[in-house]
Amino acid sequence: MVFKLNRIFFLGAVALLLVNAAMAQTFPGYNNSNYAGIYGVFSNPASAAGYRYKWDVNIIGADVNAGNTYVSFPKSVLFNQPDSFQRNRDFFLDEGANRKQSGWEMAEIVLPSVLYAIDEKQSVSFVWRMRSSSSGGNITTPIANFFGINFPNPDYTGTNLTIPYAGVASHVWHELGLSYARVIRETYSGRWKAGITLKLLSGVAAGYAATRNASFRLNSSQDATIYSGTLYYGYNTEMDNWESPAQRNVKLFQNNGIGADIGVIYEYRPDNGGFGEYESSDADEYKFRIGASLTDIGRIKYTKAPNNTNLDLTKDNANPKDIQYRNKESLKQYTTRLNNYFTSIPSSDSTFNMTLPAALNFMGDYNIDSRFFVSAQAVIALNTGDMDITKTYALTQFNITPRYETPLFGAYMPFTINHNGQ
Repeated sequence: MVFKLNRIFFLGAVALLLVNAAMAQTFPGYNNSNYAGIYGVFSNPASAAGYRYKWDVNIIGADVNAGNTYVSFPKSVLFNQPDSFQRNRDFFLDEGANRKQSGWEMAEIVLPSVLYAIDEKQSVSFVWRMRSSSSGGNITTPIANFFGINFPNPDYTGTNLTIPYAGVASHVWHELGLSYARVIRETYSGRWKAGITLKLLSGVAAGYAATRNASFRLNSSQDATIYSGTLYYGYNTEMDNWESPAQRNVKLFQNNGIGADIGVIYEYRPDNGGFGEYESSDADEYKFRIGASLTDIGRIKYTKAPNNTNLDLTKDNANPKDIQYRNKESLKQYTTRLNNYFTSIPSSDSTFNMTLPAALNFMGDYNIDSRFFVSAQAVIALNTGDMDITKTYALTQFNITPRYETPLFGAYMPFTINHNGQ
């Protein structure tokens, strides 16, 4: 029996750090490796079928990705953080862009997980992950400048501004998953694999806020007229009783939901020697493979905090400073203050469903000489847009990863571009 622990590839880790701001995909580059094991299951469950080892055990792993289109930092700040940040020295704003501004975050900790190959055609996996996802924006650059530069930005005094739609959402949850993968068809020159992962979801924290049809005018630094607008917001009731340290709030089997991933892979194997399904699948290697998968199908139902309500933002003589978050103010205190400042809109909704960042994934992988490979992957977000505000969404992107790998060593260099051109 061959026993394999997931390897740590320093070159790949360095590459991920260098391009981190452009990514929002789980373990990019490595997830298409022939040795990915558990980490391949996350992006396509079918990858575990016909796995070359009997066992694949993960002790712990982590992946963090974040980025935005509006704020950038010089690399020197990472190694020499200033006591206070100054604009145009320690950070820079994209003040003149014509595009809309947005930001995103995805992070996960892979906890003890295991893959077991039943035979040469099928495998089962148990996966355990702690995940977070945040996304927001869809605001024009003038609106970003108004709120982001010396709020309220005096350059916009006397100017009418509008926000047709802007939203932000954040989500933290557990996943306990059981995955099954199998070779479903084998021919003389190729084989088809399919897999599915069913996940028990446990919600830890979730919140959202969205503004629709807002229009306003800044009369002075302490006076504004809000002509119209509605704020929709909500967060789960557990956040009103948030404990310190934060890990005390991480509990299994609360706010439960069901999720799923499903995928297929085709491998072209021209050197099969004419034996097809009668030859051991480990005796030959693919020349190329292609795959497709749907990931993060599902949602989690939460009970809203008691003071959550929608707000009519219409108001004369509004002081912009009155709507700012105050230092050391709790979330409950802040939202209560907003409720008293604006007009509440009665609602009977006491729950909300936070949708997972569902994505359609396509992959291709070409075997150059059994050590050098090049893979490509496209991630297409499925739940963007402004129809559903209780969601986070994946980042649509494309990456190409040349790699070198052997049973003892692997190096990966992903090159990624997302739909923002980054």
